[in-house]
Amino acid sequence: MAGQEGGAGDGRAQDTGDSTWAQELLDHLRPTGRDIRRLVAWLGETVHGTASLHDAAGTLVAGPRMPLDETLVADIRVGRIASAASADGDGHVRLLRVGHPAPAAAGVLAVARPDPFDRRTSDILTHTAQVLELLLRARETTAADRRLKRATSDLRLAILQLLMVEDTVAARRVAAGLWPGLLDTDTACVYVLEGDAAERDRLAEECLGVTRGRALVVRCPAMDGHVILVVVGDTSGEALRSLVDRNPGTLLGGSAHQSLARTAAAYGQAVSALAVARVRPDRAAVYAERTHPERLMDPAALRAWTARLLRPLDTLPHHTRAELLATTRLGLEFTAVSAAKVLGVSRNTVRARMERVEALLRTDFTDLTVRATVHLALSTQVSLADGQDGQDGQDGQDGQDGEGGEGGRDGGRADARQTRARLGDLLAGPALEAWARELLGRLDSDARDLRRTLRHWIAAGGNAERAAQTLAVHAQTVREHVRSAEPVLERRLLASGSDLYEVVLAHLATGALEPPALPRDDPGQPDAPVHG
Repeated sequence: MAGQEGGAGDGRAQDTGDSTWAQELLDHLRPTGRDIRRLVAWLGETVHGTASLHDAAGTLVAGPRMPLDETLVADIRVGRIASAASADGDGHVRLLRVGHPAPAAAGVLAVARPDPFDRRTSDILTHTAQVLELLLRARETTAADRRLKRATSDLRLAILQLLMVEDTVAARRVAAGLWPGLLDTDTACVYVLEGDAAERDRLAEECLGVTRGRALVVRCPAMDGHVILVVVGDTSGEALRSLVDRNPGTLLGGSAHQSLARTAAAYGQAVSALAVARVRPDRAAVYAERTHPERLMDPAALRAWTARLLRPLDTLPHHTRAELLATTRLGLEFTAVSAAKVLGVSRNTVRARMERVEALLRTDFTDLTVRATVHLALSTQVSLADGQDGQDGQDGQDGQDGEGGEGGRDGGRADARQTRARLGDLLAGPALEAWARELLGRLDSDARDLRRTLRHWIAAGGNAERAAQTLAVHAQTVREHVRSAEPVLERRLLASGSDLYEVVLAHLATGALEPPALPRDDPGQPDAPVHG
């Protein structure tokens, strides 16, 4: 009886000790305590020994490196045995398999101590191995979830890149696998949400929530603080505005409705609207549809001129031609670096493609007047391919567009004069000249003669230093004058893009600048051999 009483007393003492280590072990499962390295260190300290953990590949995950029987370790890793024990003059070692039963290989937990393993230390080791399995599974699940989110994000970016190069068929095909019906539309709007780069992932998740699967949400590859949304339908705009209201410091810019083939143009509109949103109290703006210069030109003559200017590219294989044209459009709208990030290629690739187009067209893209006229041709070509005939995606926006657009729908009505039209003829129309004089006339009220500075800056290819030498002023003065002209003209000038090219065309239409000498601008000139 005495022995039984003594045994009972020992049992109570052991229960107290067991409850202590068990509670400590459970603490490692709390959200704030899930640290595999700390758990392995705790195990070694609790059993008065040393513990280490190796993964399925044999890499040390936690604990110090120990001399182990590699044969036993290999047998446990591949599942031939579940555990093993060994002893020598230096102490005792236990090895346990840690991982899922199914995989061909699992991790190995090793514990060494100078004394033999008693029941208590064996229980601690067994239960710790079970907790390690839970933590490893949780870490694998988290890693798999992270990989899935990354893959989904990369897929969204790939779809956007296809839309940017006007490959709507491939974009729809890719999107249909994960987001059926997302791109089953003819038109869409592009929004750009700007916020803190550190908060972008959270903002992107909020965008996914408020649009309820009706938008392609992409983390902009070029601007760390931007989230790009290709939105289907008319309801997401208000939801995105409410998101801006809930997140101080964010801005929202939106495009007009455009066809999917004009996603790149819509993106440019959204970025332009973002600049307006900076000065608005609600921090949101939608691109204001305005009269664009190409809409004031004779549509049949504009089509004929565009076809003639871009004809050297017609000799290329279809996919090569489409690739060069799409890259050049983006390269003219943005910097080579930004265009490269949006397209998912290197900036050298963007430059090489644009240089090839330069060679085919025998032009020089360092000349802003050349860039503006080639941009005009490329935009017209997209409108024609999209069935818009230069209407810029909007029907009946301006009174003068309806009559000209109707006449432009019948290619057979273009007379010989329209077919032989040169750039100078396109710029000589009274409607275009009136528009240009009104636009540039806004600058006349400024005593600093912004109009003169802007003219010389454009003539210098947008280079402030060269313009400053011509004007005999400091380069910073040129930049300040150009920056001051932006709110007056309601167009971005320091950033390359359609806003700047419209102002360049206005200078050409008023005669402030001479039209560029384009090799194919003269319809009577025979074609020179082109080497592309």
